Amino acid sequence: MRKQVIIKNAAEIELMRTSGQLLAQVFQMLDGFITPGISTMEINNKVEDFIVNSLNARPASKGQYDYPYSLNTSINEVVCHGMPSVTQKLKATDIVNVDITLEKNGFIADSSKMFVMPEATPRANHLVKVTQEAMWQGIKQVKPNVKLGDIGFAIQQHAEKHGFSVVRDYCGHGIGREMHEGPDVLHYGKVNTGLTLKPGMTFTIEPMINQGTYKTKTKKDGWTVITRDKKLSAQFEHTILVTETGFEVLSFREQEAQLGFSKYG
Repeated sequence: MRKQVIIKNAAEIELMRTSGQLLAQVFQMLDGFITPGISTMEINNKVEDFIVNSLNARPASKGQYDYPYSLNTSINEVVCHGMPSVTQKLKATDIVNVDITLEKNGFIADSSKMFVMPEATPRANHLVKVTQEAMWQGIKQVKPNVKLGDIGFAIQQHAEKHGFSVVRDYCGHGIGREMHEGPDVLHYGKVNTGLTLKPGMTFTIEPMINQGTYKTKTKKDGWTVITRDKKLSAQFEHTILVTETGFEVLSFREQEAQLGFSKYG
């Protein structure tokens, strides 16, 4: 059954904005915390404590679909949905995606970011950089009367130009009171195809970009998704609002402005 696309009113947008800004604070806190030697469970516990006790909010992933933790930590060849572990410690050569959702006053924001350890290879660094750029190429397409396919096309073009591939099995999604609303936001596609964007729509753009094949498989834990060829994967994600004239990145992090990205378009 196709999920309903829910247009947010001004009051709901303001609540979404609050959730997004709080979530950005979580990533800002993690910038000085995630280092080689730390376990992925320590990251989980730090984030849960910060969301609950410092931000007076709720980690929305915990309990969603019976998922037991507050976030996903996806290292190296893990595409998405990596589960925190006490025994899994970051190595100096690792890249790791941390994917966090936060609910405040009934509305959810969803974002993820790559953390690159100091001895990661130049090729790993390049993959991360291109993935972030690809997400922003998609974000920059967002405005009223544009089609969803334009977002996917822009992401796919940028990734494939650099010799990488776009995961097909997972996509962005509408978000608001529910974690997963309509529409589905594919990260590949054709120009001028798909749903027409309208002001008040809120959804995630979250491309997963692989070094090798785009094909994936799920491990026996039922959650962890890895690349079929065991090559590296990277992901970035933001929660986006379609405004009257363009977009607003509700989960925007201030450090992104220093990289030349803009919260508004």
